[in-house]
Amino acid sequence: MIRGSGVPFADHSPADFPRPGDLVVARNRKWDGSVHWVVPGVHLGEDEHGWWTYQGRGEFISRPGMALYTLTDAVLLVPRDGDYAATFYDEANPGEFRVYVDLAWDLSWRRIRQDPDGTVEFHMIDMDLDVIRAAGRGVFVDDEDEFEEHRASMAYPDELVRAVRAECARLVERVRDRVGPFSGVADAWLAQGRKDFT
Repeated sequence: MIRGSGVPFADHSPADFPRPGDLVVARNRKWDGSVHWVVPGVHLGEDEHGWWTYQGRGEFISRPGMALYTLTDAVLLVPRDGDYAATFYDEANPGEFRVYVDLAWDLSWRRIRQDPDGTVEFHMIDMDLDVIRAAGRGVFVDDEDEFEEHRASMAYPDELVRAVRAECARLVERVRDRVGPFSGVADAWLAQGRKDFT
């Protein structure tokens, strides 16, 4: 399901979904509609966990007040089930992050070009909280202060707050225990992206 919106993936037109090789632009926003990160990538394929997009080194990414070229390769997972999007890195990442899970709401796909070289946008509302696995620090939750600040300033509904916190707790366990998509399956997708698109 596209959790949060209550709209199952099966109800979307198949044309909305990325095909291997499609350009995928991840467009994140905040609860109040303000723009957040925009990150390009190339769709690799799907498995039982969800849809995988390769985000290569040297890509230009931006959000209001910040823009940069990526320093490493990564793969993005849009899950079949769950209120999050997860980015996976390996030891080539100059930072310590290995898994970076953005708690999210209202995940959706939108095809903006129908030709064979079509472009697909992935949209989500970033819900501030992040579950991170770092090489030196282990698994932890980041940006809890931002979540509380935005809860007040953006008037998060109480039901949403409860759902995001519950999902965060679930993801901490899954990332810590290396369950499902956090078990190392991202390594093969990352290797495929490097082979096919670098």
